[in-house]
Amino acid sequence: MATCGMRRIKLGSQGLEVSAQGFGCAHYGPSKPETDDIALLHHANISGPHTNELLLAKALKDGMREKVVLATKFGCILVKGKRDVRGDPEYVRAACEASLKRLDVSCIDLYYQHRVDARVPIEIT
Repeated sequence: MATCGMRRIKLGSQGLEVSAQGFGCAHYGPSKPETDDIALLHHANISGPHTNELLLAKALKDGMREKVVLATKFGCILVKGKRDVRGDPEYVRAACEASLKRLDVSCIDLYYQHRVDARVPIEIT
């Protein structure tokens, strides 16, 4: 029986290697039972933002965390029901700490900006 391997690529200069294709965890359409969602995530590279991080925390238990590259992003916010973008260092730090708490992990492998905040120079973000 032939096996299929996922092509891997290096990101940046610090040695992080990831699969060429990830698995985004945004929910589109009606929600499934939590156990079905977790079963699906156990068979995928995990990437996902915001409220889905609480579900991912459950999926990352029992040794699964060590088997994945965990990526999540920051930057998109809702203000009075309207989308906005933030890239100021205080927000980034607070968003990262909140993600670590929701994911119940001590480290996020890849933390990246979802949308660039044009009000903040990228080197400041």
